Formats: sequence, structure tokens, C-alpha cells
Amino acid sequence: MSDSGSTMNGRILGISLAAAMGGFLFGFDTAVINGAIDAMSEHFGISGFLQGFAVSSALLGCVVGAWLAGPMASRQGRVRVMIIAAILFLASAIGSGLAFGTWDLIAWRALGGLGVGAASVIAPAYIAEVSPADVRGRLGSLQQLAIVLGIFAALLADAFLADVAGGAAEELWLGQEAWRWMFMAEAVPAAIYGLLALTIPESPRYLVDQHREEEAAEVLRKYTGVKDTAAKIKEIHNSLKREAKESLGDLRGASMGLKPIVWVGIALAVFQQFVGINVIFYYSTSLWRSVGFDESQALTTSVITSVTNVLVTVVAILLVDKVGRRPLLIGGSIGMVVTLGTLAVAFSQSQGSGEDVSLPQPWGTVALIAANLFVVSFGATWGPIMWVMLGEMFPNKIRATAVSVASAANWLANFAVSTTFPTLSEIGLSLAYGLYATFALLSLLFVLWKVPETKGRELEDMTDDARQSKART
Repeated sequence: MSDSGSTMNGRILGISLAAAMGGFLFGFDTAVINGAIDAMSEHFGISGFLQGFAVSSALLGCVVGAWLAGPMASRQGRVRVMIIAAILFLASAIGSGLAFGTWDLIAWRALGGLGVGAASVIAPAYIAEVSPADVRGRLGSLQQLAIVLGIFAALLADAFLADVAGGAAEELWLGQEAWRWMFMAEAVPAAIYGLLALTIPESPRYLVDQHREEEAAEVLRKYTGVKDTAAKIKEIHNSLKREAKESLGDLRGASMGLKPIVWVGIALAVFQQFVGINVIFYYSTSLWRSVGFDESQALTTSVITSVTNVLVTVVAILLVDKVGRRPLLIGGSIGMVVTLGTLAVAFSQSQGSGEDVSLPQPWGTVALIAANLFVVSFGATWGPIMWVMLGEMFPNKIRATAVSVASAANWLANFAVSTTFPTLSEIGLSLAYGLYATFALLSLLFVLWKVPETKGRELEDMTDDARQSKART
């Protein structure tokens, strides 16, 4: 155990917030399409599968970015990967806003996805590695808080720009339509992220692995609050020596080719997406327009939903180190089963089809309430807790690579859900939400069966055997 004490100092909070800025861009980049999708689709003349692919194309970049970020962070360091991600965000924002065709837009979105995928890996791993164990859950939850703040900022910017222009398809500034400025607005937080990344120290565990013990001791003493840095560095050294040099091969095990804990991480990442949460944030404006709201009302409702997500994420931060990870995941799964099931029933009452679908009262109100309660159930539990656990549940030597693989699985699942939703919704929204409710039920069974409790445990204590025994308790 470390002697880092029980208080969270300002320095550790500051560098954790700087790292979590990648999560803000993660949320902004993935949600900014919400307000632009209808105008963009009309401008380029796309619908159905191609529309879904334009929305989810960034996610393919996310898969690659997440996959490469871990090995790159092991070789080049966590901070350097953050800087590269910021540059990718900046280029994508400008390129997407100036896109001249569908495939051009898809390419720029995929480039931004590389940055999103890298940020999704580096932020939780970095925060976990610089945090004292007793506050690691709260600091790790900053990643999800930053994500939902990014989603909120993107939706708020979308609503503001559409309102100023008189509609997302209307011309705004410099002869460019409002939907183009929605994409370009991301350049501002991208630049801020890059500048912040230049100010934070490297992870002490990476520094020890690179035999830069004096620098590691300084970071541990100044930021993490460790007094006996020599003992802590020896502890890190010992944990790093348990396995050979980190590579994808280190994840191999007897359970279908991978270590059991790696499968647990992958499953957590996949279930977090298969409940359909990003349908709310990618398509909610279109969804609420389809049940009778005009564009302004739909954008406002999306912003309100996003505010709800921010507030409940704060609740999760307050609870995660007190209640623990497993109880929150279990409660969240139960809440999602109920709310998604309610949405499936509500949309079974819909009239019409495709873009002409409408919900009679009181089912429109029921759907609106259920959708927001679904966001509450997810945002207070699975949203932040999955990222907290990915940052802390793996042994030191495989952490960056294992988080990369699990994050890549998360983005693949996100891509699958986002790409198939337009097609599923054409068949019937009741089918789509019923499917997500089924996955929510499966996530509950999985947590009860396999997921360990990591509350209060030092990262150096994380071993496959310890975690497997914990999973059975």
C-alpha cells in the first residue's frame, strides 16, 4: 500500500483535469454530429445506411486510435500521445467543417476518430497511474464527467449556432452554413487540450519503466503525495517485472486465447455501448423531431438530456469510492432494463413509419421521461464506472495494451449500434429499444457473474489471480 494519504491535493486534481480534457473532446466530437445530421444529410443527399455510416465513420477511426494508443503510449509516453490526439482533433474539426462531399466528410471524421480513440485510452490509464488509491475512483470518473460535458457543450453549440442562423441548414458566417460551423467549433477545445498536455508531467509508472527514477520520484512526491518514493518506485519496479516487455502477446491466456481479466474488460466495454446510449446522443434531435418537436424544441430537449447526464455523472463521482464499482453497475443495469423496456413499449404505440412516425399522447411524454431516466441510469453508473475500471483493473505491465484492446472493442460496439440504428428505426423503434433492453439485462447478469470489485486496491496489487478470486466473491 502507498503512503499517499487520504486527501486529494490540488496538483493531482489539476493534472487529472488536464488529462480528462481528452474526454471532453471525445464527447464533443461524437455528439457534435447530432445537430448537424439532418442539414448535412439534406445537403449531401444521403439517408439510411449511408447516413448512419457518415455518423459512425468517426468510430472506425476510434477503433484504430484506441488499438494503437496503448503500444504507442508504452513506447513514447502517455503525454506525447495526448499531444498527437489534440493535433488530430484540430485537423478533423476544420476539415469536417469545410468538407465538399460525403466521402470527404467521412475521411475527416475518421481522422478525428483516431484522436478520440487515443484519448479514450490514455486519459483513464494516465489518471489511474498518477492517482492515490483512495481517490482513484473519483479522479478516474473525471474522464466520464469530461465526456458528458463535451457532449453538453457540443449540443449547446449546435443549438446556439442553429438558432443564430435560423436553422442548421442556413448560412451563418463567411458564407458557410451553420452545420459546418458546428464541426469547426471543435477547433477551440482541441487547441486548449494540446496546450494543457504540454504542461502536465509524465506518468510515474512509465518513467520507472524507462529507468527515469528521479523524475518518477518527483512526480510521486509533488503530485501523488507519496512520502517514501523509494519504496513506491521499488513496488512499481516489482510489478513491472512480473511480465516481459509489454505487447499484445502479453494479453494471451488460456481463456479463448486471452487472459480472463482481458475478456472481462472487453465485455464491460461492449455492454456499455450495446445498451444503446449513443443513440440518444447521436440521433436524439432527429428522434424528437420524429415525435412531433420542431428543430428548435428537439435541440433544446437534447441539451436538457445532456445536462441531466452531466448532473448524474457528478453523483457517480461522489459515490464511486464510497459505494464501490459493482453495486453501481448492478443498479445501473436494473435501471436501464426498466427504462429501455418502457421505451420499447412506448414506441410500439407509434403511428406511421420512417420520417413520418409519431407518438400519440400520453406515449410521447412517457418516451421523453423514460429516455431521460435511461440517461440517469447510465450516466450515474455504466458511463463513468466502465472507464474507471478499465483504468485500474489490469496489472501494471499490461494496462496500456489491455485498455487499448478493451477501448477498441468499445468503439467497435459503438460503431455497430450507431450504424444499425437508422435501419432498425425504419423497421421500428420498438424493436431497437427492445434489443437494447435485452443487452441491459445481459449486462446485469454479467456483472453478477464476472465483474470484480476494485475499490481501494493499489494498482501494484492488481494481478490476474487476485482479480479472478475477487470476481467470484
